[in-house]
Amino acid sequence: MSPVGVMHLVDSLDVGGTERMAVNFVNSLPRERYVPYLCTTRRDGPLEESVGADVVRLRLERKHRFDVVAVRRLVEFNREHGVRLLHAHSSSLFVAVAASGFAPHPAVVWHDHYGRYAVEQRNAFLFRQLVRNASGVIAVSEPLAEWARNRLHVPTERVWYIPNFVVPAPDSQPPILPGVRGARIVCVANLRPQKDHCTLLRAMALVVQRQPAAHLLLVGAANDAACLDFVKKEISQLELGANVSLLGERHDVAAILRVCDVGVLSSASEGLPLALIEYGMAGLPAVATEVGQCPEVLDQGRAGMLVAPGAARLLAEALLSLLESPDRRAALGLQLRTRVQGFYSSGTIIERACRVYETVLRQDRPRGIQLIC
Repeated sequence: MSPVGVMHLVDSLDVGGTERMAVNFVNSLPRERYVPYLCTTRRDGPLEESVGADVVRLRLERKHRFDVVAVRRLVEFNREHGVRLLHAHSSSLFVAVAASGFAPHPAVVWHDHYGRYAVEQRNAFLFRQLVRNASGVIAVSEPLAEWARNRLHVPTERVWYIPNFVVPAPDSQPPILPGVRGARIVCVANLRPQKDHCTLLRAMALVVQRQPAAHLLLVGAANDAACLDFVKKEISQLELGANVSLLGERHDVAAILRVCDVGVLSSASEGLPLALIEYGMAGLPAVATEVGQCPEVLDQGRAGMLVAPGAARLLAEALLSLLESPDRRAALGLQLRTRVQGFYSSGTIIERACRVYETVLRQDRPRGIQLIC
């Protein structure tokens, strides 16, 4: 049987969880079963260099959501290459659904990565119309899966919760970083309101009162200018200039983690953060808020420490308990690494996705766009 053409669509290749998952998927699909394609609907970005050399690319460069020219290019590409399935990440669903209405009528699977569900509402009516034309929904968290079932009215058998995964990075030279070993705390999270860096900074102000050598490294893009400005003001007002470093967007995250001591996430809302899985792969003990799938990744607190979101004092106490106990850091780091290798490895997750593909490719699916008002 010939390999099936599967195209992953994502708006850009900026450095973010959604974009990294799109790249991880196309790079990891078994080539004996699938021919991988990757389409950026708006623009490329820094992750372009991570795309496998054998992945065929399509760049639509659409200017707005309903760009007829971009859709036409996607339809023509699907016909030329015999693409049978469109795996649409996040808002690329709009383009995928439009293209699926034309021959060869590829199936559409929507991959919902929305991490702000707890702090920001979405237009359920609009997505309800779109997913009527999709063969299924993959959600990165159970709350998102429930949203698809309850708010979008997608049948239970067409909704799958599939966790994120991280591809191991090759060994590289450890970077020179601020702080000293035994006292470095790292937070890998783009500067966005949902990541709640403010609570983390308030917790750090408490940590340094007892552990003056503690140093927090903030790793992540700062595309939200207002959020970046707010974080800088908090660092200044809390007098943390000597204890917090903004490292910005980095492409050596795995190397950074190898020379840190504690990983932390202080998010107010999450899906399934890649950062927690990266901490586990690096053998770092982790502290995270009880949001999204963080409790699942940390095995309900058995493979890491969980605190309530927005609770700076509880977060500080958890961080201090790890900074002050090398043995506990080592034990929790080992437990998290073991859990990540067992439940969030690329092989395990890709096989689950392949079973979804097989299911939707056997289904009868719509021929043309169906909208019901």
